[in-house]
Amino acid sequence: MILVAGESLVDLIVTPDGTVHPSPGGGPFNAARTMSRLGQPVQFLGRFSTDPFGTRLAGRLRQDNVGIASPGPVPAPTALAIVAVSGGVAQYWFHLAGTAGIQLSMATARHAVAAGLAALHIGSLGLVVEPMAAEIEQLVTELPSSALLLLDPNCRPAATPDAGAYRSRIKRILPRTDIVKTSVEDLRFLMPEASVPEAARSLLDAGAGCVLVTQGPGQVEAFGDGYQLAEPVPPVTVADTVGAGDAFGGGFLAWWVEHGHGRAGLADPGPMRAAIAAGNKVAALTCTKVGAEPPWRHELDGWD
Repeated sequence: MILVAGESLVDLIVTPDGTVHPSPGGGPFNAARTMSRLGQPVQFLGRFSTDPFGTRLAGRLRQDNVGIASPGPVPAPTALAIVAVSGGVAQYWFHLAGTAGIQLSMATARHAVAAGLAALHIGSLGLVVEPMAAEIEQLVTELPSSALLLLDPNCRPAATPDAGAYRSRIKRILPRTDIVKTSVEDLRFLMPEASVPEAARSLLDAGAGCVLVTQGPGQVEAFGDGYQLAEPVPPVTVADTVGAGDAFGGGFLAWWVEHGHGRAGLADPGPMRAAIAAGNKVAALTCTKVGAEPPWRHELDGWD
């Protein structure tokens, strides 16, 4: 079982002609859907609103065979992201305070952890906005030693009022983190003065097991104990890039768990290359669709 702890929200995608297209989203929400569509048992730990968007979010997870571990819906409204897409690249503005998407039931989360898990996926706004951020940090300290932890910072400067406190939280989590999935933009926010290799090595020195760095259509780099790898991204016709990074992280972790690799395997560059290639393929297919729509397993297997 893979557990996903983090926010859910609705992306209100505004096209250049002013049309608004609501799409279920949130980094952890997208990653959970990705891994489930690829055939992995997944449980989502976030909460949902009683409003129509909350009903839609929960329904989308169920359609994608993601288990909802949280108790029933709450009266708080659904979190929203305003998304403007230009040239295939998305910009975001967030409405988060007091919403259902940044709530977590710790009792439910602890029960899910106690029931056994292969991996926990955390990150994005779930590590920024309270009360969820502190609760996820606490949950990390309670993980069994066998569980793999993937951290996707998915940094959103516009939604991070205290960058110093956020960076401190990431630093506290790193000693228990096995995989840090980042982008070049994430690293610039976390360590503004460092180059990509310098920032990645700093994360390793702080305790991370390995660091994955996406660069849009460019190659994905991996930094680990004694190795540095680079894998190309397959070329596709891009509809938009919404959810591509989430799909990469979900695709990587789904492959890793499916093939029975644990925490120790991250030191082996062979499986790392294969898992990165799988994640790249999942992300590329996601980019061929509008909104965060990761591929199903049959789509992945049928793509040359």
